[in-house]
Amino acid sequence: MRLAPVSALPEIRLYQAHPGSGLRRLLEPDDGDEGGAEPQPPYWAYAWAGGAVLARYVLDRPSIVAGKRVLDLGAGSGLVGIAAAKAGARAVLAAEIDRNGVVALRLNAEANGIAIAIRDEDVTGGPPPAVDLVLAGDVFYAQDVGQRIMPFLDRCLAAGIDVLVGDPGRAWLPRPRLCLLGQYQV
Repeated sequence: MRLAPVSALPEIRLYQAHPGSGLRRLLEPDDGDEGGAEPQPPYWAYAWAGGAVLARYVLDRPSIVAGKRVLDLGAGSGLVGIAAAKAGARAVLAAEIDRNGVVALRLNAEANGIAIAIRDEDVTGGPPPAVDLVLAGDVFYAQDVGQRIMPFLDRCLAAGIDVLVGDPGRAWLPRPRLCLLGQYQV
């Protein structure tokens, strides 16, 4: 992987996949192999659109995270958590279940000089962690994932924890439950 600035987020650098990286070999045989199309690299090896816009939103409005404890839910590369830390979050907790994603997240945080605590387990089944804000970038990419995430986000809201979602408008995004705060071209 190559360390490079993220498009639309030049203040953040991530280790990202490239054609010669060979990361596709880490995918399960059926992952991304629909219709014989070339599979995408693993999700933690590039910046997804929803995470990129959420990171940009946070960086443009640091008061949203300043002094707060933040959860980067489904952290992947760590892009959103890194943005929160750069914008002044008191502490960032990243939840990521993929073991390779956890490694990528650690490398990306280190490359950006950011300290991020990592939980390498599914946090959505239990009570919310002790945070003030949940940042959820690209968590509604599939129906089953969205159905698992929403009850967790509801528990967060009931506990007085604010939630911000970044998504490019996928089919499983619960639009009626959300209030549009901003749009970005990425």
